[in-house]
Amino acid sequence: MAAITVFESVTLDGVMQAPGRPDEDPRGGFAHSGWALPYQDEVAGRFAAEGMSQGGALLFGHRTYDDLMGFWTSTPEPNPFTGALITADKFVATRRRDIRLDHPNSTALVGEAADTVAQLRAERDGGITVLGSGELVRALLAAHLVDELVLLQHPLVLGTGTTLFDATPLTLNLRRSIPTTTGVVIGQYAVR
Repeated sequence: MAAITVFESVTLDGVMQAPGRPDEDPRGGFAHSGWALPYQDEVAGRFAAEGMSQGGALLFGHRTYDDLMGFWTSTPEPNPFTGALITADKFVATRRRDIRLDHPNSTALVGEAADTVAQLRAERDGGITVLGSGELVRALLAAHLVDELVLLQHPLVLGTGTTLFDATPLTLNLRRSIPTTTGVVIGQYAVR
């Protein structure tokens, strides 16, 4: 059985919407896209590269897959992510039967995420990492399908935006904590 790890950038008030670039996700009138950019440093970069180098499959919601893959496959190399993203097995949880996946090694998981991801988890070995995909993450947490959370907690409160957590109670055990030079704290938690 595969272990599922969720990898997210969040603010102290739990916002996870559009951390990566100014035009990323304006849904709901969100005006703070790109909020994580000033906090990037070598420590976080090394940590992310460490995770990508371990291989394993990637799991996305459809919107995040299109956005993330579109961005990184059009970003000039060298960069630490394009090669790993292209070669990894990618699974996209979606309710759309007519989905078109434009990148190699991509498979649609059509149906309710709790069901399709539970089946994927049972059939695979190794790790599966979820990047972004807030709606998907909330569904997986509610279905008790997440084994680990890796949260890059930014010293920032936005007060608005899509948050990572909903009303699902969670008990977490801290496995590792890494401070960065910009005040981000990387927390690696086991989900009980």
